[in-house]
Amino acid sequence: MPISKKINHNKPKIYLITPSEFELRIFSETLKRILDNHEVACIRLEQSSRNELLIGKSADTLREICHKRDIPIIIDSHFMLVEKFGLDGVHLKDGSKSVRTARKVLGKDLIVGAYCFQSKHHGINATEASADYVSFGPMSGDLGDGKHADPDLFAWWSEMIEFPVIAETGLTSQLVRQIQNDADFFAFREEIWNTENPSKALEKILNET
Repeated sequence: MPISKKINHNKPKIYLITPSEFELRIFSETLKRILDNHEVACIRLEQSSRNELLIGKSADTLREICHKRDIPIIIDSHFMLVEKFGLDGVHLKDGSKSVRTARKVLGKDLIVGAYCFQSKHHGINATEASADYVSFGPMSGDLGDGKHADPDLFAWWSEMIEFPVIAETGLTSQLVRQIQNDADFFAFREEIWNTENPSKALEKILNET
């Protein structure tokens, strides 16, 4: 199930990352509202827990919600759990390092995405290693080492590399507007989940572009 399925290419393509911690029943209802009100390309399950039972419960519940709406759901890092929980692929966080291994395990039909920090080198290597997309980020904020992906990186990528690219987290209306002709997907996380109404927060960001 490709992440570009059902997308209107005249609008920003939305890719949602789950909060690192959430109460499953409450989050499930929040996610349903967003998916019923917005055209979403992909959901990424990204939990801080390493408890396989907890991850599995989340995966089963969110998979049912997403697949009912014909939206792929992938998991962060744990590519050995993809087939076990009936997910659509994996998002790797180590640049291009694990792409070939994940592809070998998952085969050609499941999604393998690669977070490449702010590195053109990692991005190019990931494409050559058979990733389905690369992502750069964060776009702003204080997470990680404080480094940010520059909008110029997306302009360069769009001009030089014909390959799906995601601008990941720390997105604002201004940033989305600045790179909307260069990025293929916009990955939202804390920008919406840290608000009282995530669906309206997402709508606000998109309507201001």
